[in-house]
Amino acid sequence: MAEIGKDIEKAKHILEAGDLVGIPTETVYGLAGNALNADAVAKIFETKNRPSFDPLILHTSEAARVLDFVIEIPDELKPLAEAFWPGPLTLLLPRKSIVPDLVTSGLDTVAVRIPSHPLTGDLLAALDFPLAAPSANPFGYISPTQASHVNDQLGGKIDYILDGGPCEVGLESTIVGLEDRQVTVYRLGGLDVKKIEEVVGKVRVMTYSSSNPKAPGLLKSHYAPSKPFILGNLHQLIQEHKKKGVQFAVLSFNESYKNILGDKNFILSPTSDLLEAAKNLFAAMRILDSMDVSVILAELLPDTGLGRAINDRLKRAAVRE
Repeated sequence: MAEIGKDIEKAKHILEAGDLVGIPTETVYGLAGNALNADAVAKIFETKNRPSFDPLILHTSEAARVLDFVIEIPDELKPLAEAFWPGPLTLLLPRKSIVPDLVTSGLDTVAVRIPSHPLTGDLLAALDFPLAAPSANPFGYISPTQASHVNDQLGGKIDYILDGGPCEVGLESTIVGLEDRQVTVYRLGGLDVKKIEEVVGKVRVMTYSSSNPKAPGLLKSHYAPSKPFILGNLHQLIQEHKKKGVQFAVLSFNESYKNILGDKNFILSPTSDLLEAAKNLFAAMRILDSMDVSVILAELLPDTGLGRAINDRLKRAAVRE
């Protein structure tokens, strides 16, 4: 099981080494890793056994630091940041390229908040990077509100849990962004909509039964390439498309077809490392989509561990409406 304690310096060293720590917030306990380190982010997905590439929320210590990784805080949302940060408010903001694709599910926005828990606030202030920190539980289980809950569920997979006592709010943060320049609530949470409306006036509520900012996990087709994206047995698909004379590119897990395709074959992980494959997926799809081809051929990965999440993402990309 994990060690539980209040040692901020120990938690800091673990995070700086690219590993994960359980952290308290006023909402729920988070499973935290360096948000700017794609390998650490991939570990979060693997540790939670997260079944799809749900965007993650970035946590930092103060509003001034938010501009290190977002382009701006739109004028419509600034009053909310001023009124409710630190606190259980998450803002959906245009991201800078420093934020890994894996954090945002390939979206152009990133979810950001400043937790009000004093222990985690001190930890965030001591770090040179923001933390990605979804709830510290296996996907689909009840969110943890005490350090012991985290240990019961993930204690065998992480080394340290920062113990901040029971969570004050106990509900996930409220997620707010802009939809056609209108303030929009995407997830109801620990900050009452009425309090938000007291600051910015009437807001649009577009909530879904999902923990995702903008609910990307509910879309049947999401972040699909502009070109047709076909899943199947790559050996068969390659032969079929060669016979048809169709120009194609290939996204493979670990096998090279470069003797046939040259640079039109992107290999997610030559060593069959699912962490590496996850880190490379979004960039690979962008690269292949930019090539002078008519179709992209791809294969499913082993449906275990992080492979389940990658396969979910591939299946959504292959859906044609």
